[in-house]
Amino acid sequence: MTIKEVCARFDISPDTLRYYERVGVIPPVKRRNGGIRDYSEEDLSWIETAICMRAAGVSVELLIVYMHLSQEGDTTIKARRDLLIKAREGVQAQLDSYQNALNKLNYKIARYEEAMKTGVLSWDCEDDKSVKSK
Repeated sequence: MTIKEVCARFDISPDTLRYYERVGVIPPVKRRNGGIRDYSEEDLSWIETAICMRAAGVSVELLIVYMHLSQEGDTTIKARRDLLIKAREGVQAQLDSYQNALNKLNYKIARYEEAMKTGVLSWDCEDDKSVKSK
């Protein structure tokens, strides 16, 4: 598969794909005659993993370590698992933060909807008493 096809499949730029290869987020890609990259199914799997992890906020540095550990083989299974646990903790912290923000938005929307029905805006939560006019 060519770089153009891979970029279309994953909706990423060629620059991003080349960067991932250059820094070691994905293993080096085999090339055809003339130096054209020829992505294999294994390469696509690495790319998909990298995109997923980056979307979850996993750092490029952590992905590089993960890729190198993977290439070292089964002796690094525990290290890879530990690395993924660390990444999961970061994703969970992000989810918790988003959930808190969502709860706050839902609360405020509900109070405004109630005010539209009753004509009275009130705040039940101590945290929101200071922002009654907002």
